[in-house]
Amino acid sequence: MLFMNTLSPILTSAFDLTTVTLISSLIVLSVLSLCFIFHLRLKSKSLTYLQGFNSLWTVRFLLVLFIFFWCIIELFRLPFFRRKYLYPLSPSLDITQQANLCKIHIVFSLGFFEPAFLLTLLFLLNASIRKKTPNDGWAVTFVFSTCLPLGILQGLLVYFNPLEHRVPALLRQTFVILEDDTVLCAYPFLNSVVFAAFSAAYCAWLLFSCWKVLSLVINKGLRIRIYALGSVVLVALPLQVVSLAFTVLWSPEDDIYGVVSLVVFFCAFFCAVAGEGILVIKPVSDALAAGGNCCMWPTRRQDSLPAKEEKMEEETVAMVDLEEGVARG
Repeated sequence: MLFMNTLSPILTSAFDLTTVTLISSLIVLSVLSLCFIFHLRLKSKSLTYLQGFNSLWTVRFLLVLFIFFWCIIELFRLPFFRRKYLYPLSPSLDITQQANLCKIHIVFSLGFFEPAFLLTLLFLLNASIRKKTPNDGWAVTFVFSTCLPLGILQGLLVYFNPLEHRVPALLRQTFVILEDDTVLCAYPFLNSVVFAAFSAAYCAWLLFSCWKVLSLVINKGLRIRIYALGSVVLVALPLQVVSLAFTVLWSPEDDIYGVVSLVVFFCAFFCAVAGEGILVIKPVSDALAAGGNCCMWPTRRQDSLPAKEEKMEEETVAMVDLEEGVARG
């Protein structure tokens, strides 16, 4: 270990409180995304011209669902959350059970939920340029067939590591117990290597997909969104891998380890926010805006509309349909 200064309780609480605050904001954003998805879903049943915009609602729902469960798993990693919210509900939560929560976090965070929402994001990006909307079942099959083997491999490395006696304890530890019986979660080196391999393949695939989409799309607004999405993910994901690699240099009770772990969380957090904002909220809000006041959230002003406003809304719908056709063609 390069630094031996023990992580102070105040600093630990500050890191955990920051993480809890960001997770709470992402959960709120996820709930908002679900409201947009189901609002468009309900409106498309009565308005036929919105059905084309709502064709991938199941995939968008999966994206938000994976991000939501990733948030829940990240909460289990935090001593602050376990002490303040889990202990009152389960006072008998002992050290072994807390250590198991750390293992569950590694398997489901690095092995399933984060890769799952990243792959769903990639599927939505590729689907935006296809002339024929892909089947929702194909999206589910694509995501689960990729993430299940990855999750199983992460689980084997955590619970049945064949290299357990050949790898130093610092490189395979999933948790550390402090003197006050606080359990700090860690990132095992081999699990980080598996995630790094996935990230390398994913970044190459995403870069190719962004290039392909940008070569076909002529709408300026859509191009800006693709640039933003690609930039965020292609910067955040490699930075997350580098941060995971640096965690092996320190122990979880060191100050610098808390900083590096926070960077790991930030990277995944920004990918999730970009995915929901660019691939869920923005396109759904555009579709609702194209539908005019009949698709807006219920207000008192919607009792009656002048004929001129109705005509303008019809023209807006036609324009959005044209842009959608250009994007897919």
